[in-house]
Amino acid sequence: MALDNLISLSFSAGDLTSLDQALQTIETVLSGKTINLTPEQRQQYGRIAEQNKLFVNKAKIYMEQFPQHVPSFLDKAEFDRDYAAREQIEQRLQRLSSVAEQLSDTKVLLDHDNYHNSISFYRNVKFLSEENVPGTNVIYEDMRQFFMTSTPSSPSTPPADTLSARTE
Repeated sequence: MALDNLISLSFSAGDLTSLDQALQTIETVLSGKTINLTPEQRQQYGRIAEQNKLFVNKAKIYMEQFPQHVPSFLDKAEFDRDYAAREQIEQRLQRLSSVAEQLSDTKVLLDHDNYHNSISFYRNVKFLSEENVPGTNVIYEDMRQFFMTSTPSSPSTPPADTLSARTE
């Protein structure tokens, strides 16, 4: 009986080279332009909610329509640069987030397939070891450490209902 394989894919060397070059291009373009905040800074500055984005958009419209009401201490040119850059980043971030989610979801399925196939292999090696098939005891002993319970004398095979909890 064959195992259910949730996903099957492979990347050619050319595919990986193209992906790596594209990522390198992104990193090169962003070098010196982006910031890494500490967790504390992320909490301090946070993100503006959609309602606040609408507020900022409305303020921009009014600043354009009524430049005489823009306070002299507000650097409108800098505001405009920040506004444009935020929009440019947000558009690309949405695309990158979609790609990241696709890669992450694909990895979840690949991890699932790999883990369940590894469990099948382990169970087969355990069976073969119990049947005294030469060479299988070493493999079984090495792999069973991943399933040791709190009592060292009772190695366990993971129960079928907890297999997905072991996938990271």
